[in-house]
Amino acid sequence: MKDRFHLPEGMIYLDGNSLGPLPKSTPDAVANMLTQQWGDHLIKGWNEDDWMGQPTRVGNMVGRLIGAPEGSVPMGDTLSIKVFQALSSALDLRPDRHVVLSDSGNFPTDLYMAEGLLRSRAGDYELRVVPPEDIQAAITDEVAVVMLTQVDYRTGRMHDMAAITQAAHAAGAVMVWDLAHSAGAVPVDLHAVQCEFAVGCTYKYLNGGPGAPAFIYVRPDLIDTLDPVLCGWLGHDAPFAFEPSYRPAPGIERMRVGTPPVMQLTALEDALRIWDGIEMDDIRAASLRLSDVFIHQIETRCPEPTLVSPREGALRGSQVSFTHPEGYAVMQALIAHDVIGDYRAPNIMRFGFTPLYIDENDVSSAVDRLCGILENRLWDTPEYRATKRVT
Repeated sequence: MKDRFHLPEGMIYLDGNSLGPLPKSTPDAVANMLTQQWGDHLIKGWNEDDWMGQPTRVGNMVGRLIGAPEGSVPMGDTLSIKVFQALSSALDLRPDRHVVLSDSGNFPTDLYMAEGLLRSRAGDYELRVVPPEDIQAAITDEVAVVMLTQVDYRTGRMHDMAAITQAAHAAGAVMVWDLAHSAGAVPVDLHAVQCEFAVGCTYKYLNGGPGAPAFIYVRPDLIDTLDPVLCGWLGHDAPFAFEPSYRPAPGIERMRVGTPPVMQLTALEDALRIWDGIEMDDIRAASLRLSDVFIHQIETRCPEPTLVSPREGALRGSQVSFTHPEGYAVMQALIAHDVIGDYRAPNIMRFGFTPLYIDENDVSSAVDRLCGILENRLWDTPEYRATKRVT
């Protein structure tokens, strides 16, 4: 699949866990939307080009990759908004409980959204944050919602979705999963897991582009019981009746909020066609093979970095993280030598392994360059130490 992506000559791209590369077909797909749909059809595009149905149509494409039934995943808005939607609806399902449980490895925006939401609700609500390894023991009958990211954004450590969801349900809690580092990276079966909610973004492993829209999943048996707090007009039962009060649409449509981002959805829809005929189990096997080679070569050839990801592949997602006392400067030097990873505080160098466009030769070449940078202290310059706005 590598030849289906735009990758600059000589670059080894190990940052698909942060932003996926551009599929070569996407510029033409977006240009067609701009000129033939928006340009020629103008406002008729909402009907003639089915812009209004695009969030559900694209949602079904994402749903196939995360084991979600047809019609249970709509697209739109940002991941932060979808976290808010899922958490607020989950709390409404347990009105007699006031504890939201999460872990210290969760992505900060999820915790920020929870803090803000809980401040806005009447009652004595608590966001309880524990170490990742203590989650199951912390699921008590006080907990209303367990809200976790399956794959830790820093270390790649992966939670056992089925076991934790089962523990949450045994305690009477609602389960919300963030799949930002899972969708397109590891096999997920939401139908089998039976969690109530899941959310995720599409600009990482799904290659939807910067700012690509997020998704939300609601277990089908629950959707018609929800009364969303974010009452957007496109979640209304009859948006073009322009009624003065909100009446939620039947089914998953009620989780829509604002106007669909048609240009971004068009890019994402095109990118998702790359996945036709690809099975997530095959992606997972190839990803683990590549990341195991990477770990072995680094530890054998340039042992300065320390592995902070789980060594056992089954316990990590599709990324590998190492620490180094000068991790930021080392990563900047590596990027300057055309190996693209990224940095997360404190001192974590992250590398994503996406077998759609990464092969074993790329892995070996990346290690060659990293070892050369470390052995020759090429990172030790003011240029590489200067902190940029985005790390």
